[in-house]
Amino acid sequence: MLAAFSLQAMAAGLLAGFVGFASSFAVVLQGLRAVGATPAEAASGLMALAIAMGAGGIWLSGRSKMPISVAWSTPGAALLAGSALPAGGFASAVGAFLLSGAMIVIAGLWRPLGRAVAAIPPALANAMLAGVLLPLCLAPVRAVADFPQLALPMIFGWAVMARINRIWAIPVAVAIAAVLTGATAQAPPGGFGSLAPTPVLVVPVFDLAALIGLALPLFLVTMASQNIPGLAVLAANEYRPAPGPLFYRTGVLSLLAAPFGGHAVNLAAITAALCANPDAHPDPARRYWAAMVGGATYILFGLGAGAVVALVSVAPPVLIQAVAGLALLGSLGGAMMGAVAVAEERDAAVVTFVVAASGVTLLGIGGAFWGLLSGLVLRALALRTLARSHQTMR
Repeated sequence: MLAAFSLQAMAAGLLAGFVGFASSFAVVLQGLRAVGATPAEAASGLMALAIAMGAGGIWLSGRSKMPISVAWSTPGAALLAGSALPAGGFASAVGAFLLSGAMIVIAGLWRPLGRAVAAIPPALANAMLAGVLLPLCLAPVRAVADFPQLALPMIFGWAVMARINRIWAIPVAVAIAAVLTGATAQAPPGGFGSLAPTPVLVVPVFDLAALIGLALPLFLVTMASQNIPGLAVLAANEYRPAPGPLFYRTGVLSLLAAPFGGHAVNLAAITAALCANPDAHPDPARRYWAAMVGGATYILFGLGAGAVVALVSVAPPVLIQAVAGLALLGSLGGAMMGAVAVAEERDAAVVTFVVAASGVTLLGIGGAFWGLLSGLVLRALALRTLARSHQTMR
């Protein structure tokens, strides 16, 4: 295993861990507070999620020798943020988290679902990946508009280093962004606090209203907006693990994190692309180290959540997203080429891309799922029309 380690994969993993944590931890905290968590319980939940997804990334990647990244459910956290406070308080929410995790475990054990996910056409998988990546790849442009004094030096450093040695282009961009942010930002009120939060064990309450209003939507959003796109990202990079065991194991991790306030962990999508694309390593068989390093980074962030949350909050969110966008430009280009490579599936792929990139949310489910569904429907109609034309010709 150590023979497959590389500095290139380590750099990709460090970036994935940093971006995955920093770009959405505020959504997680907001979601937990909305369903009744105290500040201590919310910090505990953040720590539990970071440790669970870090341990999951290390375990699954080391076991499969594939770059399988695990993340918290950002759409799930957004769903919580828009939910009403349960009648039973945060204890009822934790009961819903446990039920959602149990449903993910059941979904992983139900083989027809795994076969359906594995049968996603590569063109549509690439199209959905491109749609998921596009908004983040636009972040460098938004960063230049909002913070030119920070973004322009970062982008310039990335562009120059990319011409010299592509491997170090993103680390240079991260270093420039960190230095400029540290030089211009002010410390948060009250300083950076203690290094690590205290784990808070919450005794769950199984309230029917919370189970229906939180558990079921959280399960659907996590599966449709995270687990399925996460598999599609892996498939777009020529990795095709068995879906069922991945769903089952991330469900178990969710169950372990829930009593400490964690809402859900799942397969990563955007951060998975950082670890699975050729920039992580030219040899696909060695990229799994990127996901393992990313997992270790998550654990470190989780153990230092008290100080890390305050420190990362000083940086403008769009600047953090801009670093990820620069790192994913190559993946975006490859996914777009793969999406339109087959002429017969091009229309369906374009529809998948457009809907996924739109960011539309219907019934609490994000655009990635609806884009894939739209493409599958259009592809099925096209195949049916083609079959009829062949019968007519006979």
